[in-house]
Amino acid sequence: MKRERGVKRERAMKRPADELDAMWSRHSAEWRDSAQICSQWREAALTDAALLAHKASRGWWDIIAELGITLLVTREYEHLVMAMSAANGRPVVSCFPMPHPSGLVVNRVTSSVIVASTRNPNQTFKFQPVRGLLAPVSSTCYPGSLYLHDLAIIGSSLYGNAVGQNAVVRLLPDASFKRVWWPQSIEDSDRSHFDRNHIQLNSIAAGKSLQSSFFSASSARPGRLRPGHLKYPVDKQGVIFSGRTRQPVCTGLTRPHSARIHDGKVWVANSGYGELGFAVNSRLNVVAKLPGWTRGLCIIKDVAFIATSRVIPRYSAYAPGLDVSKSRCAVQAVSCASGKLLGSIEWPAGNQIFAIDWIDAKLSSGFPFNVRARRTSQEQAFFYTYAAETTGKE
Repeated sequence: MKRERGVKRERAMKRPADELDAMWSRHSAEWRDSAQICSQWREAALTDAALLAHKASRGWWDIIAELGITLLVTREYEHLVMAMSAANGRPVVSCFPMPHPSGLVVNRVTSSVIVASTRNPNQTFKFQPVRGLLAPVSSTCYPGSLYLHDLAIIGSSLYGNAVGQNAVVRLLPDASFKRVWWPQSIEDSDRSHFDRNHIQLNSIAAGKSLQSSFFSASSARPGRLRPGHLKYPVDKQGVIFSGRTRQPVCTGLTRPHSARIHDGKVWVANSGYGELGFAVNSRLNVVAKLPGWTRGLCIIKDVAFIATSRVIPRYSAYAPGLDVSKSRCAVQAVSCASGKLLGSIEWPAGNQIFAIDWIDAKLSSGFPFNVRARRTSQEQAFFYTYAAETTGKE
């Protein structure tokens, strides 16, 4: 065996000149696509056009234009972050390729956008408006054991759901983290269970402090089976925890996600039943029922932008309240007051959406990569010269 390896090594060292020239030419041609460079991901240049094709209902773009926003959406299993705006009355849809993006948050003070990329190692990508586009300015790696989901800005700090540790962590720019909150139920007399995912603690309804925030989870306490097991019990087992008491303040949910505070109410996507609602007297007040796994939520004025996803077939038991065959990959605009559907955008070939947030359209119309047609020369010119614009506030 050792001799065989030696022969192969010798042959490799004596390659003909034409083979070496071909190999070197291939190396020279690689890593020329701006999408690959930005995302640090070779396959970023190979996004299937079918994943980007969309259809919008009447009135959808009017809502986006009237609110004056650019809507940001992470599509985790398709490895894309999408942006939608209606500049000068004309729809603009763009994207940024990224390995398994999940949580997404906009820092309203610095106008930066931060996205969690939940593969090992976990990363956060930071974007800043540059000449009207969102350009990547940094990325930070963290241990994959965090299993980052939702992100939130509380005060001036960045926080994330460390689902793999049943805790909320403060994410520091030097790639370190600090556990800062967890439910009382994961504590034993001798230790806290930070070893692995036990309750799927997956979203942050950010208040002015950790104590005034709320957190959703698929179960109130660790059980015999863990999240991800096909027989893990989910129906009516989900909760929302109070940051102050570390105890559930809303129960009876099924795989809840995307908890958010709006007008003094804690809103949440009750994913397993395709519902959107808010907590009242420890129970969910359902405002709308939608065609798919509800996850991804942001609320602007009276409009809730709530995403629906398809259900991964092997996890269909996690969605007891859904007709899985009718689930759609879409974002729906819903009136918070009436529950009326105001408009929607759908990706017919789409699969999973995780998070939604928005940035003022005056700051940015979206990402440098247009979904209708890649303009390579324009992209190269932009990335050759761009400089990040910051507010000077941190």
